[in-house]
Amino acid sequence: MQTVENVGTKLNWNLEGNFLLNEQLRQKAQEVIENLDFPTTRTEAWKYTRVAKIKNALLSVGKLQSISSTPGLDANSLKFVFVNGHFAKELSSSNYPDGMKILALSAMDKEEVEVLGASTLLENEIFNAINTAYATDGLYVHVSAKMQIEPVIEIIHIATGDGILNNVRHTITAEAFSEVKLIQHFVSENGEGSFTNVYTEVNVAKNAKVVIDKLQEENDTTFHIATEQVAQAQDSNFTINTITLNGALVRNNLNINVEGTNCETHLNGAYILNGNQHVDNHTIVDHKVAHCESNELYKGVIDGKATAVFNGKVFVRKDAQKINAFQSNGNVLLSDDATVNSKPELEIYADDVKCSHGSTTGQLDEEAVFYLRARGLSEASARQLMVGAFVGEVFEKIENEAVVERIHEVLRDRFGWHFDSAAPIPPQADSAQAFSDQY
Repeated sequence: MQTVENVGTKLNWNLEGNFLLNEQLRQKAQEVIENLDFPTTRTEAWKYTRVAKIKNALLSVGKLQSISSTPGLDANSLKFVFVNGHFAKELSSSNYPDGMKILALSAMDKEEVEVLGASTLLENEIFNAINTAYATDGLYVHVSAKMQIEPVIEIIHIATGDGILNNVRHTITAEAFSEVKLIQHFVSENGEGSFTNVYTEVNVAKNAKVVIDKLQEENDTTFHIATEQVAQAQDSNFTINTITLNGALVRNNLNINVEGTNCETHLNGAYILNGNQHVDNHTIVDHKVAHCESNELYKGVIDGKATAVFNGKVFVRKDAQKINAFQSNGNVLLSDDATVNSKPELEIYADDVKCSHGSTTGQLDEEAVFYLRARGLSEASARQLMVGAFVGEVFEKIENEAVVERIHEVLRDRFGWHFDSAAPIPPQADSAQAFSDQY
């Protein structure tokens, strides 16, 4: 085991990895680790998210542990389980359809692994660098051309034990005219104060379609930083639904490079927070060529002293004409101490585009609450129904029913929410008392 005592400032982390990637890339990552300070609130991209608690935490790479049960969501899925960042072969599927290749990175030939990670952003990205240098394992998914994979691929991450550091890395490639759907599910089983640092590289080839449902429900003492690095080729379609239901501090970095014409990109997210939780969604969609469309819809419900951050940026490059790019972030604050910082951004260098962005933040409309109570609902049920209708717009974007059922189950257990009411929704219940911030 290697003890790293300096990542810009001293860390109390014990780091080790399987040294999965090629030596030149890992060496570059080590240089970043040695020379780059941890981000602070003076770092623009981290202005509203403090990571000092991660930096100061006592963390060690965990071992592969036995667990009580495998929390699979979809009964028909291909399941691949990682416990404390290590591949659990005995809990994972061993057979899969023709036309695809799935392997744990640790089981791949050295020559195969050598070519991975070329698109990894390392400059000024300390968490990417730590993952690149010290990833313990991950999953390699390769779908051959013209293959439509029917079973959902479910990647299950389980953290168990105290102060566990999970560096996991995945690579997903969908060749031309192929289609694949995946679930990334993050849970905790016993233990506190862990840190999950996951990096996912996605390559969507010509006319390919990739859908990822990401469900974050680790416990409320867990730190979680996730990065998706996506490249889209001509006529491709990429969708990711990011649902954050728990966690002490969660940061989601989505970097989408739209490199081919006639692409569609869909980013949807929901975050439901309470207590002292903090969730930060940072998205970048970079339209580099013409005739493409992107849609972003993020909604948050923030209670207690929780805080949320949304920073979505869309680039439209000089030659990227005929771009349709739409971005929306809505938030409902359920307490006087809840906070949200929202900043949707457009940076446009082309002149023939249709782009819009907006942000709304507000509290529930008391008149709408009264409307529902007059029809026989209790005050608590009326408020829950309105909040459920507000954030349910994002859940409706999720096609996998097993994922939606799990979301409803967690919200019922944590907040007492129920989604089976047939009570009428008052007009504009999801936007009353909101104000709009345009950038």
